[in-house]
Amino acid sequence: MSAQITQRGPANLITERIVKPDGITVSYSRYGEGPPLVLVHGGFSDHVTNWQEVASLLQDRFTVYSIARRGRGETSSTQNHSVEDEMSDVAAVLEAVGEPVFLLGHSYGAVCALGAARLRSEVIRKLVLYEPPSPSMFTATLMARLEKCAESEDWDAMVETFMLDAVQVPPAEVEAIKNTPFWDVWTVDAKATLNDLRALVRHKTDVNRCRTLDFPVLLMIGSESPRDIYLTDALNAVLPNSTIVALEGQAHEGMTTAPAQFVEAISNFLK
Repeated sequence: MSAQITQRGPANLITERIVKPDGITVSYSRYGEGPPLVLVHGGFSDHVTNWQEVASLLQDRFTVYSIARRGRGETSSTQNHSVEDEMSDVAAVLEAVGEPVFLLGHSYGAVCALGAARLRSEVIRKLVLYEPPSPSMFTATLMARLEKCAESEDWDAMVETFMLDAVQVPPAEVEAIKNTPFWDVWTVDAKATLNDLRALVRHKTDVNRCRTLDFPVLLMIGSESPRDIYLTDALNAVLPNSTIVALEGQAHEGMTTAPAQFVEAISNFLK
């Protein structure tokens, strides 16, 4: 399994890909200089949009490997894949980097990063998890509503339903976001994100399996986020070497809404 350069872009960005033994292609963008930092994006985004506000700040401090999860970038688009499948994708990139790494995952990507860190714990220097969601966030009623939106390809309604009823963003803030470029990013990715949500609902999270992870872990939260829908506190209770840091005044998208604060927090922890 070897990395292959497929595209060179601006700011020394290089797009690479690996092909796993199961035939799945996993692509990622590499840029910057410094110790390796592997990024795993969340839903309603991709390897570019999730990190677009912090990329210029990160590239001066780290060699960034920004993974495109399934259905994004040049990574294979699959149906009915599991969270474990995407954990394996991340683990394959960790192997391809070829040296110990810092690993950071956001939202659904944090669940994938945590699983990959368990699979390849020997190559993890430090781990950052920004609000990994609890599967209990998605009730059967909520998933039925999201599936109905997808069936009619009403991606705006799907995003709005997710924001209001899953992430619990206040209605006034949702209306404000509709008038920003972020809304278009989220609606474009909604179809791929539906596969994420289906996988997460099927996933059985057992935080007790993380008790053996002895590397330092930063559990990042937004001070305005509802804590009970994320795994932050449950993980902090079992991880032997974890720290919780709150991004003041932020919620679930701190890397976009407060990029300088976000990068400072992770840099202080990682370096």
